[in-house]
Amino acid sequence: MKKLILGLVACAALGGLSACSENPADDAAAPEITGEVNLYSSRHYDTDLALYEDFTRQTGIKVNRIEADADALIERIQSEGEFSPADILVTVDAGRLWRAEEAGVFAPVDSPVLNERIPAHLRHPDGLWFGLSTRARIIIYNKAAGKPEGLSHYADLADPKFKGQICMRSSSNIYNISLLSSIIAHKGAGEAEKWAKGVVANFKQAPQGNDTSMIEAVAAGQCRISLVNTYYLARYAAGGASERKIFDAVGVIFPDQDAAGTHVNISGAGVVKTSPNRENAVKFLEYLTSTSAQRYFADGNNEYPAAVGLTANSAVEQLGTFKADTLNAAEIGKGQAEAVRIFDRAGWN
Repeated sequence: MKKLILGLVACAALGGLSACSENPADDAAAPEITGEVNLYSSRHYDTDLALYEDFTRQTGIKVNRIEADADALIERIQSEGEFSPADILVTVDAGRLWRAEEAGVFAPVDSPVLNERIPAHLRHPDGLWFGLSTRARIIIYNKAAGKPEGLSHYADLADPKFKGQICMRSSSNIYNISLLSSIIAHKGAGEAEKWAKGVVANFKQAPQGNDTSMIEAVAAGQCRISLVNTYYLARYAAGGASERKIFDAVGVIFPDQDAAGTHVNISGAGVVKTSPNRENAVKFLEYLTSTSAQRYFADGNNEYPAAVGLTANSAVEQLGTFKADTLNAAEIGKGQAEAVRIFDRAGWN
């Protein structure tokens, strides 16, 4: 009875995305499909479609997908309960993976393939989720104004000599929350709060916009310094003449190269604890760490592949090489709530 209800819920939930055949003869016409995996994803890149098709070609397992905001997907899985058709949740940022973990969404996976291909700091210690691509949060500056002297660490952004030179996006942004969470992990909440207050004192304007608008503001000289994720800047490197002009106007600093290394965050995925197709879900996760899949997954958003031994695409490589912080991504999640409180007290709105 549970399997019957589960099937009906899956058809209702995945509707037009999943082929819930009304005629058994229709299924016989497609013998190459030997199973399915239901994917709830907050990613929305065209290259992901090619990824799913390639997985089906290789395995005969059909990928059904629902795309939405990560928080909405987590809430949906919770509300669906034991009858959820979701097999895998894919999302971006360790903070969102932590939210799903705290909500009890994931079940542990012990896979020699995943453990071998994904470095330990990019996967949950208990196998609840696995990082599949990474991005760095870097300092950018206006080249025409010159490289800011004495700016080589995240901590330097709080130096009073940069007063009135810094533009930032809102503290509610998950990327900034995760960066501050990593600072808490390394230096403690007290030092993290001093840093946040120092950066706020150096703002040229109230926080606004997104990483794209930060890049364009710095390129235009509206402010001298900002923080952005690498994949946003790589889009300009890979773009046309107008985008390339913006890219060429911006300089890059990979912070903390003589210390812990530049903060990196992840896109990742885990198997849902109520997965009706767990074996297929694990196969899909393992597939996502293969060389071909990593090219689709990482290159589609100009990110760094998470799997060992792979390099980024040419647009990303134009940003330069760097030492990455190897703080476990799970630690980034743990400090999220404290980071939000610190931002609020610092007046980083």
